[in-house]
Amino acid sequence: MEKFIGLVFIVPSAMLSSISAIASQNIGAHQMERAKKTMWTAMAITTFYGIIVSTILQFVPDMAVRIFTNDAHVIALGGEYLRGYVWDCIFAGIHFSFSGYFCACGKSGLSFLHNIIAIMFVRVPGVYLTSKLFPTTLFPMGLATATGSLLSVIICVIAFAVITKKAGRKD
Repeated sequence: MEKFIGLVFIVPSAMLSSISAIASQNIGAHQMERAKKTMWTAMAITTFYGIIVSTILQFVPDMAVRIFTNDAHVIALGGEYLRGYVWDCIFAGIHFSFSGYFCACGKSGLSFLHNIIAIMFVRVPGVYLTSKLFPTTLFPMGLATATGSLLSVIICVIAFAVITKKAGRKD
Protein backbone atom coordinates (compact mmCIF):
# COMPACT_ATOMS: atom_id res chain seq x y z
CA MET A 1 0.00 0.00 0.00
CA GLU A 2 2.77 2.44 0.92
CA LYS A 3 4.40 1.82 -2.47
CA PHE A 4 1.17 2.77 -4.20
CA ILE A 5 0.85 5.91 -2.07
CA GLY A 6 4.46 6.76 -2.95
CA LEU A 7 3.56 6.43 -6.61
CA VAL A 8 0.55 8.73 -6.22
CA PHE A 9 2.73 11.31 -4.45
CA ILE A 10 5.46 11.41 -7.11
CA VAL A 11 4.06 14.56 -8.75
CA PRO A 12 3.66 16.61 -5.54
CA SER A 13 7.08 15.46 -4.27
CA ALA A 14 8.78 16.32 -7.55
CA MET A 15 7.24 19.78 -7.45
CA LEU A 16 8.75 20.49 -4.03
CA SER A 17 12.25 19.95 -5.39
CA SER A 18 11.53 21.71 -8.66
CA ILE A 19 10.10 24.80 -6.99
CA SER A 20 13.02 24.98 -4.61
CA ALA A 21 15.53 24.93 -7.47
CA ILE A 22 13.68 27.19 -9.89
CA ALA A 23 12.54 29.71 -7.27
CA SER A 24 16.10 29.85 -5.86
CA GLN A 25 17.45 30.74 -9.28
CA ASN A 26 14.83 33.45 -9.69
CA ILE A 27 15.44 34.85 -6.21
CA GLY A 28 19.17 34.92 -6.98
CA ALA A 29 18.36 36.88 -10.15
CA HIS A 30 16.21 39.30 -8.06
CA GLN A 31 13.04 38.06 -9.76
CA MET A 32 10.82 37.55 -6.70
CA GLU A 33 7.58 37.79 -8.66
CA ARG A 34 8.77 35.05 -11.01
CA ALA A 35 9.72 32.90 -8.00
CA LYS A 36 6.21 33.36 -6.60
CA LYS A 37 4.68 32.63 -9.99
CA THR A 38 6.66 29.38 -10.09
CA MET A 39 5.16 28.40 -6.74
CA TRP A 40 1.59 29.30 -7.77
CA THR A 41 1.92 27.47 -11.09
CA ALA A 42 3.25 24.32 -9.42
CA MET A 43 0.49 24.58 -6.83
CA ALA A 44 -2.13 24.72 -9.59
CA ILE A 45 -0.60 21.68 -11.31
CA THR A 46 -0.41 19.62 -8.12
CA THR A 47 -3.92 20.62 -7.04
CA PHE A 48 -5.37 19.65 -10.41
CA TYR A 49 -3.43 16.38 -10.33
CA GLY A 50 -4.53 15.70 -6.73
CA ILE A 51 -8.19 16.30 -7.58
CA ILE A 52 -8.02 13.90 -10.52
CA VAL A 53 -6.21 11.15 -8.59
CA SER A 54 -8.43 11.56 -5.51
CA THR A 55 -11.60 11.44 -7.58
CA ILE A 56 -10.52 8.37 -9.55
CA LEU A 57 -9.51 6.52 -6.39
CA GLN A 58 -12.94 7.13 -4.85
CA PHE A 59 -14.24 4.64 -7.42
CA VAL A 60 -11.40 2.09 -7.65
CA PRO A 61 -9.49 1.97 -4.33
CA ASP A 62 -9.92 -1.79 -4.06
CA MET A 63 -8.24 -2.27 -7.43
CA ALA A 64 -5.24 -0.29 -6.22
CA VAL A 65 -4.92 -2.40 -3.06
CA ARG A 66 -5.47 -5.63 -5.02
CA ILE A 67 -2.16 -4.97 -6.83
CA PHE A 68 -0.38 -5.92 -3.60
CA THR A 69 -2.55 -8.64 -2.05
CA ASN A 70 -5.31 -11.14 -2.73
CA ASP A 71 -6.58 -11.09 0.87
CA ALA A 72 -10.22 -9.90 0.65
CA HIS A 73 -10.21 -8.44 4.17
CA VAL A 74 -7.01 -6.46 3.53
CA ILE A 75 -8.38 -5.26 0.19
CA ALA A 76 -11.62 -4.05 1.81
CA LEU A 77 -9.93 -2.24 4.69
CA GLY A 78 -7.08 -0.94 2.52
CA GLY A 79 -9.61 0.43 0.05
CA GLU A 80 -11.42 2.25 2.86
CA TYR A 81 -8.17 3.76 4.12
CA LEU A 82 -7.04 4.76 0.63
CA ARG A 83 -10.40 6.37 -0.13
CA GLY A 84 -9.85 8.75 2.82
CA TYR A 85 -6.08 9.12 2.62
CA VAL A 86 -5.87 9.96 -1.07
CA TRP A 87 -7.34 13.45 -0.46
CA ASP A 88 -3.99 14.19 1.17
CA CYS A 89 -2.57 14.31 -2.35
CA ILE A 90 -4.34 17.64 -2.93
CA PHE A 91 -3.28 19.26 0.34
CA ALA A 92 0.24 17.82 0.22
CA GLY A 93 0.71 19.28 -3.26
CA ILE A 94 -0.14 22.69 -1.88
CA HIS A 95 2.05 22.58 1.22
CA PHE A 96 4.89 20.91 -0.73
CA SER A 97 4.75 23.86 -3.14
CA PHE A 98 4.94 26.32 -0.25
CA SER A 99 7.78 24.30 1.31
CA GLY A 100 9.79 24.44 -1.91
CA TYR A 101 9.31 28.19 -2.02
CA PHE A 102 10.22 28.62 1.66
CA CYS A 103 13.42 26.62 1.12
CA ALA A 104 14.27 28.81 -1.87
CA CYS A 105 13.82 31.87 0.35
CA GLY A 106 16.20 30.43 2.95
CA LYS A 107 13.35 29.66 5.36
CA SER A 108 13.46 25.88 5.39
CA GLY A 109 12.67 25.91 9.10
CA LEU A 110 9.09 26.79 8.17
CA SER A 111 8.77 23.49 6.33
CA PHE A 112 9.93 21.61 9.39
CA LEU A 113 7.67 23.64 11.67
CA HIS A 114 4.40 23.16 9.79
CA ASN A 115 5.08 19.45 9.34
CA ILE A 116 5.90 18.84 12.99
CA ILE A 117 2.85 20.82 14.14
CA ALA A 118 0.59 18.85 11.78
CA ILE A 119 2.05 15.53 12.96
CA MET A 120 1.88 16.34 16.67
CA PHE A 121 -1.49 18.06 16.78
CA VAL A 122 -3.54 16.46 14.01
CA ARG A 123 -2.09 13.39 12.31
CA VAL A 124 -1.09 11.30 15.34
CA PRO A 125 -3.95 12.25 17.64
CA GLY A 126 -6.42 12.17 14.73
CA VAL A 127 -5.41 8.68 13.68
CA TYR A 128 -5.51 7.50 17.29
CA LEU A 129 -8.96 9.01 17.92
CA THR A 130 -10.45 7.68 14.69
CA SER A 131 -9.10 4.21 15.46
CA LYS A 132 -10.96 4.33 18.78
CA LEU A 133 -14.14 6.03 17.55
CA PHE A 134 -14.47 4.01 14.32
CA PRO A 135 -12.95 0.58 15.01
CA THR A 136 -14.67 -1.14 12.07
CA THR A 137 -13.47 1.14 9.26
CA LEU A 138 -10.20 2.76 8.24
CA PHE A 139 -11.79 5.54 6.15
CA PRO A 140 -11.77 8.14 9.00
CA MET A 141 -8.15 7.26 9.75
CA GLY A 142 -7.25 8.14 6.16
CA LEU A 143 -9.14 11.42 6.48
CA ALA A 144 -7.25 12.25 9.70
CA THR A 145 -4.00 12.10 7.77
CA ALA A 146 -5.35 14.39 5.06
CA THR A 147 -6.56 16.78 7.76
CA GLY A 148 -2.99 17.06 9.02
CA SER A 149 -1.94 18.29 5.59
CA LEU A 150 -4.84 20.73 5.58
CA LEU A 151 -3.42 22.23 8.79
CA SER A 152 -0.03 22.48 7.07
CA VAL A 153 -1.67 24.37 4.20
CA ILE A 154 -3.25 26.84 6.64
CA ILE A 155 0.07 27.41 8.41
CA CYS A 156 1.83 27.86 5.06
CA VAL A 157 -0.71 30.43 3.86
CA ILE A 158 -0.20 32.42 7.05
CA ALA A 159 3.60 32.14 6.83
CA PHE A 160 3.57 33.18 3.17
CA ALA A 161 1.40 36.21 3.99
CA VAL A 162 3.78 37.25 6.78
CA ILE A 163 6.87 36.77 4.59
CA THR A 164 5.28 38.68 1.73
CA LYS A 165 4.22 41.52 4.01
CA LYS A 166 7.70 41.80 5.55
CA ALA A 167 9.32 41.74 2.10
CA GLY A 168 6.94 44.53 0.99
CA ARG A 169 8.12 46.72 3.88
CA LYS A 170 11.77 46.32 2.84
CA ASP A 171 11.18 47.59 -0.70
